[in-house]
Amino acid sequence: MRFAIQFVAACAIVACAGGAYAQKGQTVKIAMIEGLSGPMGNVGSNQLKSWQYVAEHLNAAENPAGVKFEIVPMDSKSSPQEALNLLKSAVDQGIHYVTQGNGSNVALPLADAVGKNNERNPGKEVIYINYAAVDPASTNEKCNYWHFRFDADTTMKMAALTSFMKDQKDIHKVYMVNQNYSHGHQVSKYFKEGIERNRPDVKIVGDDFVALGQVKDFAPYVAKIKASGADTLVTGNWGQDFTLLVKAMNDAGLHIPIYAYYAGVSGTPTALAQGKDQQVYQIAYGHSNMTGRLGELEKGFKAKYNDDLYTYSVYNAMVALSDAMAKAKSTDPVKVAAALEGLRFKGFNGEDAQMRSTDHQLQMGMWISKWQKVDAKNSYSVENTGYTFAPVKYLEPFVASTPTTCQMKRPGK
Repeated sequence: MRFAIQFVAACAIVACAGGAYAQKGQTVKIAMIEGLSGPMGNVGSNQLKSWQYVAEHLNAAENPAGVKFEIVPMDSKSSPQEALNLLKSAVDQGIHYVTQGNGSNVALPLADAVGKNNERNPGKEVIYINYAAVDPASTNEKCNYWHFRFDADTTMKMAALTSFMKDQKDIHKVYMVNQNYSHGHQVSKYFKEGIERNRPDVKIVGDDFVALGQVKDFAPYVAKIKASGADTLVTGNWGQDFTLLVKAMNDAGLHIPIYAYYAGVSGTPTALAQGKDQQVYQIAYGHSNMTGRLGELEKGFKAKYNDDLYTYSVYNAMVALSDAMAKAKSTDPVKVAAALEGLRFKGFNGEDAQMRSTDHQLQMGMWISKWQKVDAKNSYSVENTGYTFAPVKYLEPFVASTPTTCQMKRPGK
């Protein structure tokens, strides 16, 4: 009898140990709900390849859970309604992880739908990994327990950008051109607040909003910029809306400095190179000449696709997911979400990154980089143009960190 009890106890221990590490070797599907076609399709396609490439090349240290990440592409065509339909499809397929980033107009309703799904369908919970949508509302008044953001939000980017612009004495008159949806309006709002705090002498001489992905000719906007006497342009535009704006500036011979979020996104660097002497500063969580592990991934991505890996948040998201799964000893999204809260992990900058538990906003350092010709120190040629984004200044996480108003509602509370 004693032997039987000991045998059962030993089996239980083995079973528990096996169950604890059951995630090793599992395939974890991540549904990428993104605009893979349409005006911004080139950006979505690049980022799909980025997710797939990083998933294939995570080493053991970056993937302590030992899982295999499989990226399942789902084309939302940048439509919020289509994204919600695809979320339902992902849930029906038993997928517990979704990712999206291009457009807060999609991100906000998607996060809300994920929260409602998880409340109504226990056992079918989904974690939403936001890798690029930066509307501060997602981690403030509309924060959601199941939403985790791996990009810096607009308040963080503007805190860093306006801190840098404070010392740029040639800035006197600023014109803003942004996309006419939540992200664009947030860029405008928080730039005004930040520049007033850091450089109250600077005048805003224009504040235009353009329909997302619909404007084909930016010449009228460039004419307004020239007429205003602006010496600086600030824009949160991305994709086609930035590429066409730069082309119109080139055509008009307008070469004022540009301070931007997404100058390195597909298509825009080629347009910038055609302007040759265009002075551009980018605020981002990285730059084109990253070293170490990320530099290796950039080079491998270029060799495979002849394209640029620029969405570094993809790397952080997968490393954090694997760390959380290892910590939770499970791929169950309920357990993984709990493990992600407050998680510290080694990010692509080589420093500790932390997923702030109060609002699920990743805390990270930021870079100001400048568009210039490649040189011995900064040799990565963006879009094979012979130009690159060279680092100018690094801002520690505490500089870019901003407070949150999030009142997180957690499951069962």
